[in-house]
Amino acid sequence: MQNEKIIEVFKKIKYPGTDKDIFSMHMVDRITIEGNQINIQISIPHTDNPYKGDINLSAMTEIKKVYPDAVVNIHFKGGHEFDTNNTPTTSKIKNIIAIASGKGGVGKSTVAANLALCLKKQGAKVGLVDTDLYGPSIPIMFGLQGKRPEIKEINNVQNIVPIMAFGIPIMSIGFIIEANKAMVMRGPRLGAIIKQFFNQVLWPTLDYLIVDLPPGTGDIQLSLVQSVPVTGAIIVTTPQRVAVADAIKAANMFTTDPVNVPLIGVVENMSWFTPEELPNNKYRLFGKGGGQQLARLYQTKLLGQIPIVQNIMEGGDSGKPVSLDEESITAQYFNDLTTNVIDQVAKRNNNKAPTDMLNITVH
Repeated sequence: MQNEKIIEVFKKIKYPGTDKDIFSMHMVDRITIEGNQINIQISIPHTDNPYKGDINLSAMTEIKKVYPDAVVNIHFKGGHEFDTNNTPTTSKIKNIIAIASGKGGVGKSTVAANLALCLKKQGAKVGLVDTDLYGPSIPIMFGLQGKRPEIKEINNVQNIVPIMAFGIPIMSIGFIIEANKAMVMRGPRLGAIIKQFFNQVLWPTLDYLIVDLPPGTGDIQLSLVQSVPVTGAIIVTTPQRVAVADAIKAANMFTTDPVNVPLIGVVENMSWFTPEELPNNKYRLFGKGGGQQLARLYQTKLLGQIPIVQNIMEGGDSGKPVSLDEESITAQYFNDLTTNVIDQVAKRNNNKAPTDMLNITVH
């Protein structure tokens, strides 16, 4: 008896009232085979779930068709959270791009915000989701502090309407919690919020959804790749060795088994300091070459180098990112970066198969 054949059975069993199978909804926690016994653990929202009997009967019947002599034991565990909306809005999104870093403070949110705006300027349909639940920066950077999203009910499911800014639909935990409130919660709850940001937010048809991740390689990153097929990741670093060492960990998380999300490229932020009154001067405060080194290591492209310029900070703090200022020399750095991103995403889609969502490991 083989795990793979049992998995195929669960891919055929729909959760009642939806068009989703219980395996893709991550309800199948564990499958173990001992002799002729098959032991299965299935997670459901509550142990008194009215569909438990239907799921149990369907699983027993279908497994017996494959292995008539098997002794099948199915155990149900409560507390599982999932979205049962029949038509996830992410199905209307062509490319989901993760903006990641190994450590905080390297300008990841600045890159995400300005990339989204530049994609919009170049004619793309763009959305932006802030998944940094610990320190959401996007509401401040777009001047949306204190805004609250509307709730719209569809098919008895409450959905969130993203907030628009500069023609871009945006979602952030910062729209839901008070500005000074700390997010103190464990991994499963964090994962449930991330799934909601994708499956229960009414995203329109988009060419790109930019995902601003928290730093590191934790629960939120894992929940992202379990919730949606991520087209590719962009790694943000500064030139210094300390930042590159941490960026390598972030890159490895995306590129190695079992995640296997391709890298779109690398952005080197804070590459040099340029005083506004001396635009031709470059002072490399954090060293030189870190972005090129990281790009070479992963055989990907250095998408752009962004200098330290005062108006980048001022734009982020004022709620008007620097890319909105067409006369700014700094905006051109983000325009060039965006052109490279568009090119690299197209190459990725032409040369590689679509990314699969990460399923649980079955023992």
